[in-house]
Amino acid sequence: MRRRLLLSLPLALAAGGAVAGVPAAYAPVVVQPRAVDGHQEYDLRPALERARRENRRLYVYLGAHDCPFCKRYERFLEQHAAELVPEFNKAWIVVDLRSSLATNAPKLWLQTGPQPLAYAEFQRALGDERARQLVYPSVWLLDGQARALMPMPAGTGTFETVPEQLEILRLEQ
Repeated sequence: MRRRLLLSLPLALAAGGAVAGVPAAYAPVVVQPRAVDGHQEYDLRPALERARRENRRLYVYLGAHDCPFCKRYERFLEQHAAELVPEFNKAWIVVDLRSSLATNAPKLWLQTGPQPLAYAEFQRALGDERARQLVYPSVWLLDGQARALMPMPAGTGTFETVPEQLEILRLEQ
């Protein structure tokens, strides 16, 4: 068993809250990372279990508190909550992974199964073979089995209009 150095607060799952970048109207599940062996681990398993129980999908948002493009997207969500929240509520659980720009790809790990995976391995496990670097903000659409529902853009310009966001939520490609 590998030695784990827990340097931050334990994993926190909470609906809403001040630490969430995603506006409270979306009732996000906020997942705080655990610092383990020099990287940040996000455990998505509780959210996946909930998605299976409720027959819903996960809208996993990775934002950074010091990312101007993340703040822009979060403002967009806030400004258009009246139009978007009903669509999110139909089939989605919003998962808000809180990070910082200092967390680069080698330092970002996600857990959807028995073992956490480094960012690049996680991308491959989802079937995303693109050799892209970690870009903030990032979004993954997952079913309850942690399978990607469609490839997603990331970074600047992520869903800047209500019709674009609705297309994504409706899985229209």
